[in-house]
Amino acid sequence: MKLSNLFKKKSVSGGNSVVDFYNRYNEDGRLLRKSRMPEYLTTMQYIEKYLFPGAKIIEIGAGTGRYSVALAEKGYDVTAVELVEHNIEIMKKKVKPYHDIKIMQGNARDLSVFENNSFDIVLLLGPMYHLFEDADKHRALDEAIRIAKPDGIIFASYCNNDTSMYKFFYNGRVLQYLEKGLIKEDYHTASVPEEIFELYRKSDIDELMKDKNTTRLHFVGVDMLSYLFDDRFDKLTDREFEEYMKFLSNLREREDCVGMSIHMLDIFRKNQ
Repeated sequence: MKLSNLFKKKSVSGGNSVVDFYNRYNEDGRLLRKSRMPEYLTTMQYIEKYLFPGAKIIEIGAGTGRYSVALAEKGYDVTAVELVEHNIEIMKKKVKPYHDIKIMQGNARDLSVFENNSFDIVLLLGPMYHLFEDADKHRALDEAIRIAKPDGIIFASYCNNDTSMYKFFYNGRVLQYLEKGLIKEDYHTASVPEEIFELYRKSDIDELMKDKNTTRLHFVGVDMLSYLFDDRFDKLTDREFEEYMKFLSNLREREDCVGMSIHMLDIFRKNQ
């Protein structure tokens, strides 16, 4: 059975919601706007902290290859696993003959094609956005940990519930979500596949990770409020943007600030 078929179960409404979304969405251009670039630049800075010559890297949910191709360009051995065929076709067009990159269709919840302890760096930078059942979330995390080498580094990204809630107020959608019963009494959004994106608080992530054989190294707010004020951040001059990135570097791991970020990055080491 094709690994991608695992995603076509009832845990995703309509069977193909996520695939349909990415077939329509310009994922390739998403990180090019100034309001979106902090997510990419910050994530890459943290990845580069843990790179070393000869490191084997896997990206699970590689999208159109923004990270995978960049890392292959730096000379690393990269395996890119992506669910959506449309994204894979775009990624393949970016690959140069000299890149050491393997691209395959697959699903974060079943990486059985890979042996235990295979990769130095495991990137799980998208799948946790689209998993709604706790069992699926644990399966994706456990698979990422399983294929990491002992002392390997795993990066997992999450969408933040409360800054997303701000955006619902900002763009006038909060009453729509309330009327649908998608916002709980404590303003945590309901977990429903129809909305495509699962939203987390740090406490949710801590609960998912509490029994894993890992040690957290960093918990990072990669973009803070950049998305919320995208109409203004996209107009920053290059010099202003440079200062903004310096500003973010002072906030992104501060406990009193991480919760302001639209995207959160959990970085942890697989224990021996």
